[in-house]
Amino acid sequence: MGLSLEQKQAVVSEVTAQLANAQAVIVAEYRGLDVASVTDLRSKARSSGIYLRVLKNTLARRAVTGTPFEKLADQLVGPLMYGISQDPVAGAKTLSEFAKGNDKFVIKGGAMPNSLMSAQDVKALATMPSRDELIAILLGTMQAPVAKLARTMNEVPGKFVRTLAAVRDQKEKQAA
Repeated sequence: MGLSLEQKQAVVSEVTAQLANAQAVIVAEYRGLDVASVTDLRSKARSSGIYLRVLKNTLARRAVTGTPFEKLADQLVGPLMYGISQDPVAGAKTLSEFAKGNDKFVIKGGAMPNSLMSAQDVKALATMPSRDELIAILLGTMQAPVAKLARTMNEVPGKFVRTLAAVRDQKEKQAA
């Protein structure tokens, strides 16, 4: 028994709501995956903040219509699983790593707002540092000059104190 019209509308509105906050959608074919593998993928996706959903392609087309991912509608053929993520790199990494370990899970492509991605683009995106890693690199780069200035500023009084200590030690040796 198929979904009723109300259920289909609810699914489309739920997916459309997820797409409103998304930065990437990754599409993969899951034909032949067993239940244990899908359960494992869902838990990994959940921990990475990925909304994972299997949809009929007609419902997926309706969900992407009117969103920045509208170009994806022409690519929706076959049994597909949709990974919707706010962090494009995290989504690509999680699904690409799963695809490496499971030959029945094949990434078909994806989309970022107003642009399509091929399967190779998704794999290239997976090799990039994540948003958190990029922020850490940026902060480290921004802090380095300030930290160096602070060490330099502390070195002047430190050098002066060491010089005074050396003079004191020298005078104590001469007095003894």
